[in-house]
Amino acid sequence: MGQAQRPRPAGDGVRSLNSPAYATPSPARRAAQAVDGLRHGWPLRIGQAPLLLPVETGYGEDLRGARMLISASRAATLKLANQRDAAVPGEPVLLRGAEPFDLSTALAVGDPALDLATPMKGPFKALALDWEDAARAALELARIAGILPAFLVDPEGAGEPVGLAIEDLAAFSDPSRLRIVTRARLPVAASEDAQIIAFRNSADLREHVALVIGSRDADRAPLVRLHSECLTGDVLASRKCDCGPQLDGALAAMAEEATKGGWGVLLYMRQEGRGIGLINKLRAYRLQDQGFDTVDANTRLGLPDEARDFPTAVRMLELMGIASVRLMTNNPAKVAALEAHRITVTERVPHALPDNPHNAHYLATKRDRAGHLLP
Repeated sequence: MGQAQRPRPAGDGVRSLNSPAYATPSPARRAAQAVDGLRHGWPLRIGQAPLLLPVETGYGEDLRGARMLISASRAATLKLANQRDAAVPGEPVLLRGAEPFDLSTALAVGDPALDLATPMKGPFKALALDWEDAARAALELARIAGILPAFLVDPEGAGEPVGLAIEDLAAFSDPSRLRIVTRARLPVAASEDAQIIAFRNSADLREHVALVIGSRDADRAPLVRLHSECLTGDVLASRKCDCGPQLDGALAAMAEEATKGGWGVLLYMRQEGRGIGLINKLRAYRLQDQGFDTVDANTRLGLPDEARDFPTAVRMLELMGIASVRLMTNNPAKVAALEAHRITVTERVPHALPDNPHNAHYLATKRDRAGHLLP
């Protein structure tokens, strides 16, 4: 049996580029509607490409499709890399199964965390894909939405799609739309005189913040930490990563800097799981429990191991009038990302903390496979 039909909001109507409800929407708004639609399980149409239904959130009675869209890295785990149309790493792959896919079988194909529970899949054949740009955009929209990068292609009975153009994705990701919306004094454990500044992008649901510790000194570059949100580490004190200790250590170092007449800025970025989202990060954790390291776990999910939004961090600094920083990081890629966008990094301040039995392998992977400068 298919999943129960979930009603759309009243007045939703036809959600396409030609819909009266969305007459001449901006490109960024169309992309935002697409991201929201994917989270709600609505089908998607990008340009003239076939209709795409997300397998994780999609719904419909007895809904089936003959083809699926997945990533090449996921295709490799399904033993398709020896087929020409699935052999290019990082590219989208169109595949056909021996039988039509329903949402349950499609989810088992799309989610590698379910491989042990559903080991018998296939056979599959990779097909020629003549709408590659739209397919790439669909996989990127899935990442932004925090869902699996897997779609049923032209399933029967999927309903009216959300429509957008390939170019709309760039407008959605434009950091120039970010603005400061408010600021307030926020006493924290590290400093009772801290100030918090909130940022919002009109096309993006994420709300980033900056915490400023100490008095601004125009003659001294601030001590800056770009910290990506980590619910498990920052809030729940997970020992699988070093995020919580890094956050606490950064705030303590900034408070110490303030006692010397300097100042510090923590950019708290809403990009959980290095940009793949909370649910997909937890899927990666499940794969790590099966023996894969953090890079391979992301790859098996069909997701990048690095998808953080450094241009937004640059925009936050620009809005605060900060042109040069002393950056707290072990990651040379962060230094390069800021300097590539006109922020001067006057010093890289090492930010290594002791490991524990649960994260030692994770930290070694960051050092050996991601180029982090760790002891």
